[in-house]
Amino acid sequence: MSANVSLFNKHAIIEKNSIILLIGILIVIAIGGLVEIVPLFYLKSTIETVDGMRPYTPLELAGRNIYVREGCYNCHSQMIRPLRDEVERYGHYSLAAESMYDRPFQWGSKRTGPDLARVGGKYSDDWHRAHLAEPKSVVPGTVMPAYPWLAKTELDYVHIADDLKIQRTLGVPYTDDMIAKAITDLEAQASGDEGSAIDVVKRYPKAQVRDFDGNPRLVTEADALIAYLQMLGTLVDFKLYNDKANIR
Repeated sequence: MSANVSLFNKHAIIEKNSIILLIGILIVIAIGGLVEIVPLFYLKSTIETVDGMRPYTPLELAGRNIYVREGCYNCHSQMIRPLRDEVERYGHYSLAAESMYDRPFQWGSKRTGPDLARVGGKYSDDWHRAHLAEPKSVVPGTVMPAYPWLAKTELDYVHIADDLKIQRTLGVPYTDDMIAKAITDLEAQASGDEGSAIDVVKRYPKAQVRDFDGNPRLVTEADALIAYLQMLGTLVDFKLYNDKANIR
């Protein structure tokens, strides 16, 4: 009991003396700042140099706009932390380079549903269509609301070239050719036409070209959103990634 009282008395000195309390606060802030800042001096850049990263295709960008519009980031993060349980469940931890063209990034602040940073290719287009139309049909315990209108709503992409122009002003390396062919590339990627797909893949390596929503007669919002989801986490080949290359 006396030991506890003695400890309390020592702590009371800090609380009752504003100068000592201020010094203590400054020391704690300094230690916290150093812990955050010092590791950065060991890196060549805060954005890693990786092969494979490219700007979004017009269809993927339209899908990302829908993803943001529907607030998907409120329940799904796109950031795998370098913790063992996360890496084993979702895959390689997220790199800053994977978000270098995101305005804004979709890291998220909570997870009601799983992280989507590596969801690309994990499920079929059929699965995504069913999941969007009636989530409980494929994930019985989910609390995700249904989005059946996405497959019925024609995608409005008349201004997609302007979207690319805006992204370029923010630093995304869209070329004049990409902007000029934005509508053509979007339609070609969603149609799955092999002839048109050649040009799309030339401009956007690893672009997946097919009818995503199962309705070849119409380019829908579901086409765009599924194209975006199927791309996530597929651009960087982590078998070739050297995590030591960015260390000084």
